[in-house]
Amino acid sequence: MNNSTWPQGYGKRVLAEVDSTNAEAARIASEISGPEWILALKQTAARGRRGRAWANPEGNFAATLVMRPQESADRMALRSFVAALALYDAFVAATGRPQGFSLKWPNDVLLNGGKLAGILLESASSGRGLSHFAIGIGVNLIHAPSEDKLEAGAVRPVSLMSETGVSVTPEEFLDLLAPCYADFETQFLTYGFEPIRSAWLARAARLGEVVTAKTSRDEFTGTFETVDEAGNLVLSTPKSRMAIPAAEIFF
Repeated sequence: MNNSTWPQGYGKRVLAEVDSTNAEAARIASEISGPEWILALKQTAARGRRGRAWANPEGNFAATLVMRPQESADRMALRSFVAALALYDAFVAATGRPQGFSLKWPNDVLLNGGKLAGILLESASSGRGLSHFAIGIGVNLIHAPSEDKLEAGAVRPVSLMSETGVSVTPEEFLDLLAPCYADFETQFLTYGFEPIRSAWLARAARLGEVVTAKTSRDEFTGTFETVDEAGNLVLSTPKSRMAIPAAEIFF
């Protein structure tokens, strides 16, 4: 496993137990002076996208990066791609190999086709801008959730341990992830979204293949053509080429 250096300017707090790291992020947001990582060794009320419960057995990774944003909500949302790239590089650092890892739009990391990690973005408004922005990250380091609770057609869950035999503690993984994130954040702030978008697409799962995108109201099937400059999924369907800002993707 590669050694890493904690990135300058980023805070770090490790909690033995908390309800949810994203909830803790909201509580401490007003007191932080810069971006801060919150790692929980145990969560009692973890949650995933759309308010779903997130299984977080002991030994798995649950952390949130909280920041006080200076940018628009739309631009802050592109951090899901920054975080996904950071996770990818952290996994490569942990295992010593890139084989098997891929990125699933909009915010999952896959290993050998199974879901290894998820990203949950949350924010709060203040006047015309955001008072805080949180990037919640869950990783199945040791245990994968049971498949019997999955939505029909959802990607099967896997763990880093089960697929690679590599054992990493949550604190060790955070020490790999934080510098990876800081590097991509600097790239994003310096050069904008385009190099992040290109790097993400180079690691994308099912690019050029037929996928199904399910929104809260509709379902669209088409060829996954690209991700556009706003982070939207671009599908080429028999009827049209369409940009989808938010959806669940099924293969």
